[in-house]
Amino acid sequence: MTIAPLLERRAQIVADMRSITNSPAGNGGDLSAEQSAKFDTLKTELEALEKRIARQQVVDEAERRMQGAPISGTGDNRLDKALEGYSLRRAICSQVPDLAQQIDCGREIELSKEFARRSGYGFQGICVPTAALTIERRTLVGGGGSPDSGGINLIPTDHRADLFIDALRAKTVVRRLGARVLSGLMGSVDIPRQASVGSTAWVAEDSALSDSEPTFQKVQLDPKHCGTVSEYSRNMLLQSSPDIEQLLRADKAKGLANALDVAAINGTGSNDPLGVLNLTGLATVNGPVTWAAILQMIETLEEANAEGTGFVTTPGMKRLLRSTAKVSSTDSVMVMQTNNELAGFPIVTTTNVPSDLGSPAEGDALIFGDWTDLIIGFWSELDVLVNPYESSAYARGNVKVRAMMTCDIVARHTESFVAMTTVSPG
Repeated sequence: MTIAPLLERRAQIVADMRSITNSPAGNGGDLSAEQSAKFDTLKTELEALEKRIARQQVVDEAERRMQGAPISGTGDNRLDKALEGYSLRRAICSQVPDLAQQIDCGREIELSKEFARRSGYGFQGICVPTAALTIERRTLVGGGGSPDSGGINLIPTDHRADLFIDALRAKTVVRRLGARVLSGLMGSVDIPRQASVGSTAWVAEDSALSDSEPTFQKVQLDPKHCGTVSEYSRNMLLQSSPDIEQLLRADKAKGLANALDVAAINGTGSNDPLGVLNLTGLATVNGPVTWAAILQMIETLEEANAEGTGFVTTPGMKRLLRSTAKVSSTDSVMVMQTNNELAGFPIVTTTNVPSDLGSPAEGDALIFGDWTDLIIGFWSELDVLVNPYESSAYARGNVKVRAMMTCDIVARHTESFVAMTTVSPG
């Protein structure tokens, strides 16, 4: 029971009681016997209902004050338990005929079928649930070649897994600054946005308000496909150390995150999503880098009634900001005074921000915006298809692995972003 129907019933009872008292049918303006009996019945019901409402309010308040249970995973406890033992390595091996006979891949095959059923999409390969993982072209082979040739460094000699040095990868930034994520989407998704508000005005007594209505527009998320192709050796899949499972997961997750960052920042909108720097009508501030220019970027967003959440730029631009005097050339205070903050806002650097803008193509981008207005949508789980018969890989006894994910990125309001693109750090 919820309190809403109880309140609705109480309102109806009060209305009925008022209707009776407003239309007395007895002598001397009093109620008739029938009206009096009905009024007493309603009064008795109202008193009982008031007690039920009071009890329900106590229960609702107690539930509101209860500590919330953390929600993670898929929301299905049994399924989350099954995912704890999921192996991306075994999922890949399940599609290689001779390896599938040597390795127990039953859990991965069963979970793949379940997640494919839930998503409603047809997968060409095996459906790898992203809930089990926390995609770039790499060749990781196990035999031959120089000591730096991919997977040869993973074949165990006397290798310590705890000392494995992960390859440096450009850091992801849009999620860190607050980009919103929508998952489990089906078909194209329209997201409404308010383009203008209705007018509000003070008027004199007995004067009419002007008639105006707010206008609404929409932005659309459309499925786009992002993927990678990697090559793995039999030795690597069967006996590599350090834990090949962690390597595969980290490589796929970081690669996908980087692809999302590149598209979110500078996507062209053709096969990839339209990035912030290519938004139509994007506000810009011209260089050079000065304290006044930074304040102008902040002012631009404030005049559009947007609240910036942070800056994104290149490592070179960060160096310039930290070495440029705030007021004059003799000032010891720089435009950027601390390592991770600019004008009171967080600033992050990534090589995914372009450094070849303008003419000549030497400009590094500095972007300020409300990154919560950037929406990332996911339509499916990771579609992993293994090809053990690709000619070049087959000749070496390796397998090619293709991973695809369907996603899109869209900015709700162009006015939520401003960029400086004409400055070269030198």
